[in-house]
Amino acid sequence: MSVRRVAAERDLADLARAGVRDGRVELVAYDPAWPALYETERERLAPLFEALEIHHIGSTAVPGLLAKPIVDIVALVDDLDAPIAALIGSGYQYARAFNATLSHRRFLCYPTASHRTHHLHLVDDRPELERRLYFRDRLRADPALAAEYVALKRALAARYPEDREAYTEAKAPFIRRMERQAGRDASPALILR
Repeated sequence: MSVRRVAAERDLADLARAGVRDGRVELVAYDPAWPALYETERERLAPLFEALEIHHIGSTAVPGLLAKPIVDIVALVDDLDAPIAALIGSGYQYARAFNATLSHRRFLCYPTASHRTHHLHLVDDRPELERRLYFRDRLRADPALAAEYVALKRALAARYPEDREAYTEAKAPFIRRMERQAGRDASPALILR
């Protein structure tokens, strides 16, 4: 079992002791409101921390793509830890054990782990940001690739309906293959929760 998986399970155990369950892996049809939800949240986040760039990523950023109804946002920052207190104060959840396993990024969810509407990925490494944007843009530009990704997501959601971490980990080979085909170096950190 990976260190990241152990940390995620530790955070889930902490949540369970507090009476909070991690949400199910639920996929829904594309909602044209998702870009507006991203913009609203970007505007809400802007005064909380200094970001060099903020982008809408993940499946909700790809028109027509089946997705978990959670808006993924990535922000390039100079200091990963500086904005954490302000983000927690604004309602974001920060899983300390899981984040301790991450390099060059932080992960937060809003408003709760069991009912997520937004994921915030903080990165301090421009190539990491570019990998995430590249993946989004490939899905936007290639309908066949997007359809293959949707089929994979459906199968994984059926296999891991109660295990977000397993669902996420199982998408990794697809993303690495897609990056290899493009001649790019695949990064395990690219995998979106």
